[in-house]
Amino acid sequence: MTLVFQPQPPILAKTTRGEDFPVRRIFCVGRNYAAHAREMGRDPDREPPFFFTKWAETVVPSGTTIAYPSETADFQYEAELVVAIGTGGRFISRDNALAHVFGYATGLDMTRRDLQMRAREQGRPWDTGKNFEQASPLGLIHPVAEVGHIADGAIQLKVNGQVKQSADVRELIWPVEDVIAYASKLYRLEPGDLIYTGTPAGVGPVVEGDEIVVSVAKLSDTVVRVGARIAP
Repeated sequence: MTLVFQPQPPILAKTTRGEDFPVRRIFCVGRNYAAHAREMGRDPDREPPFFFTKWAETVVPSGTTIAYPSETADFQYEAELVVAIGTGGRFISRDNALAHVFGYATGLDMTRRDLQMRAREQGRPWDTGKNFEQASPLGLIHPVAEVGHIADGAIQLKVNGQVKQSADVRELIWPVEDVIAYASKLYRLEPGDLIYTGTPAGVGPVVEGDEIVVSVAKLSDTVVRVGARIAP
């Protein structure tokens, strides 16, 4: 018997110019704001950055109603500045790192916090807590030619109009150029890769019906609503 597999179409994010941006991989930087590191019970000293990954299929556009995922009682938001890679490379120098950036967007790293914390306590990978359907909402990607490079500016998240996270991008422990340079030592970065650069303090839970809005200075908001829980 011969099995025939149909290739899946690429996941396409959108730019502010209306162009498609095929998403290849997602790299997420953990605990990249000192206050968030503290709220997660970790030392915020400037240790080397660490990454976890998500499927491209977790990306959904702003305006999506995302399902409350299965097997969790603690579904949490994390606001992020997202970097879209336009030029690939390995062993990229810090001085040349920003030349590899196509653009920037707002985004969300949605998390099954109870599953993540259980995995952390057991010394296991975070996949069940982080890598699941609709876990990476993404706003429009603004090309560098339109907004320049994002090194500072307010990053904020609201739930139902109430501010829950508020910081400045300049507070990143590892700024964008450092993250790219370090990641490129571990992986060959490729066009289409997205880097979620970390979240400020103030993470917390949402419930069905909540509206989440992420804003970063100069960029379009990411807006999603939490839908019904996935049930058997």
